[in-house]
Amino acid sequence: MKTFQLEGKGREIAATSADQKRALKAMRKNDEIPAVLYGGEKVVHFTLTKESVRNLVYTPEIYAVELTIDGNKTMAVVKDIQFQPVSDAILHIDFLEVSENKPVVMEVPVVLEGHAEGVKAGGKLTLQMRKLKVKAIYTAIPEKLFINVDNLGLGKTMQVGSLHFEGLELMNAKNAVVCAVQLTRAVRGAQAKAQ
Repeated sequence: MKTFQLEGKGREIAATSADQKRALKAMRKNDEIPAVLYGGEKVVHFTLTKESVRNLVYTPEIYAVELTIDGNKTMAVVKDIQFQPVSDAILHIDFLEVSENKPVVMEVPVVLEGHAEGVKAGGKLTLQMRKLKVKAIYTAIPEKLFINVDNLGLGKTMQVGSLHFEGLELMNAKNAVVCAVQLTRAVRGAQAKAQ
């Protein structure tokens, strides 16, 4: 997994919720994003600039984040991002501190490789799940999960339960469909004529 460098400034938490709302509003007005780092000895509140997180958020890639907050370096992963429903602006980011001995759960992009038998017979290959949830130590999590579809026949599906990746535990439902070769209208017509 690639590493993304990110620098933040620590911030104080206001005593009352009204003061805290005012402070968060002022931060967002100054193009700063409030963020929280969980998973360590203590919860760390800090701010990031919109420009610094753009290449981390708006990308299909997944990253381990090297966070530098007021000079202290920590390895983390993005846990959650909250967007403004209308403008789609980033409102808040949660990070989770990672270590070499504690597994984390992350969503990893799926890439299909090979040429399915069902496609050769006239079917259409569809990807149902673009990402799979995996649990592993962050250094063992790959950038992408490659799935070979060579043996996938016409009208057949590939489910999470039939997949296995070394050192990774798949967290999705075992019967969830990852990809399928669907019958096209032309194939259905040919089958109807053959009967």
